[in-house]
Amino acid sequence: MRRALVRTFVAAAALVLTAPLLGFAPVSAGAQDASPRLASQRQIALATPGDFTGYGFDQCLAPTQAAMNTWWRKSPFSAVGIYISGDSRACRSQPNLSPTWVATQVARGWRLLPIALGPQASCQPRFPRYADDFSISPKPAGGYAKAAQQGAAEADKNAADAAAYGIGPGSTIWYDLEGFDLGDTHCRESALVFVSHWVTRIKQHGYVAGFYSSASSGIKMLDDARTQRPGQFALPDRIWIARWDGQANTSTTYIGEDGWRPGGRMKQYRGGHDETWGGVTINIDSNFIDLGAGSVPRPEGRCPGTRLGFWKYPALSPGTTKATRVKVLQCLLTEQGTYAGPLDGAYDAETIAAARAWQAARKFTPTDTFAKRHWTALLAAGARTTIKRGSVDESVYRLQRALNAAGAGRFRASGVFDAKTEAAVKTYQSRLRIPVSGVATAQTWNKLQQGR
Repeated sequence: MRRALVRTFVAAAALVLTAPLLGFAPVSAGAQDASPRLASQRQIALATPGDFTGYGFDQCLAPTQAAMNTWWRKSPFSAVGIYISGDSRACRSQPNLSPTWVATQVARGWRLLPIALGPQASCQPRFPRYADDFSISPKPAGGYAKAAQQGAAEADKNAADAAAYGIGPGSTIWYDLEGFDLGDTHCRESALVFVSHWVTRIKQHGYVAGFYSSASSGIKMLDDARTQRPGQFALPDRIWIARWDGQANTSTTYIGEDGWRPGGRMKQYRGGHDETWGGVTINIDSNFIDLGAGSVPRPEGRCPGTRLGFWKYPALSPGTTKATRVKVLQCLLTEQGTYAGPLDGAYDAETIAAARAWQAARKFTPTDTFAKRHWTALLAAGARTTIKRGSVDESVYRLQRALNAAGAGRFRASGVFDAKTEAAVKTYQSRLRIPVSGVATAQTWNKLQQGR
């Protein structure tokens, strides 16, 4: 990573509680960006990064609020890496970053990846970067006592800087150790001792310990310690693997599949490059995240006892015997306020009248046949909330069923925006000739709710 942040000594501002403590829905596409909500410190901890499987990006400077708003609506990313601490950062000045910036992104739905880039390995040729910067001491005296002292001191600094941004205990802080010569014994061992003492101290401050490095150096160093010298070093709770192989997963050939699983890995799979979403270009690294329990679906609680999800929603005509689908129709029309009868699966006069009333209200030509386009629009009905890979908002269920009805997907409505959902959204967007992002944008919802 070539990232940076200036340390701030401003105390974290009091943050407004605007949603339930155990999660909150992202701001809808129609919300006003000019009056952002603020997340509480509790919510910030839960979203830093919490239980999540999906895409993230990191960039040297924290982007402007306008850029973040646009990328939330248009890009596939749901997590953002921000450099909050460390004297070795390339971008010491961070004009956009503040406690309000942090609280605003979390309220919007972003997951945070706070990064610290302090002392680097003694054999890393690009460091120290500044005259007032320093590297990890390679002196072996006292079991690399100087490196141990540096690790603990850096953790104190990183924890204080995180708190100054409103990123409190319970959050994950990632220490960035750039790639180095793993074959240099004193360089490697001093770095390992430094990281071990950093991990111990950062956890004493109440943070989750994360560690970023090259797969072939820092990550392999830790995995070798885990497998060959178990119990001798304090290891991080989570690892962030830098391996630019273009594969959006958390694997690398440099270490086995057993370490830090399940839920302890993310991978930077593509290095610095420009991406443009919604007309806004940012130079980023791309990451795939699979942390904690992953993205966990929320209970839906609609139409108890009635199955709503199917791979197909065939047309219903008078005399139909498709009772399971008729029950779905009756339930959804009840929610829409046009049906008040029993959920009995009978496509009778009362159900047909309710269907015609809904069709008219949605500017369809009323007909006794409830066709594919009607199913697509009805299943998609609701808020046009921006959702993307990793989302677990209630609208994910609606999206998944609408995509099945539209013929773009064939999968179970799980309530988690997973790889299958992303692929189906791309298929749908491609067919409709709208921007293909894999994100359920306002435009995508508009097409679905039109029955397209």
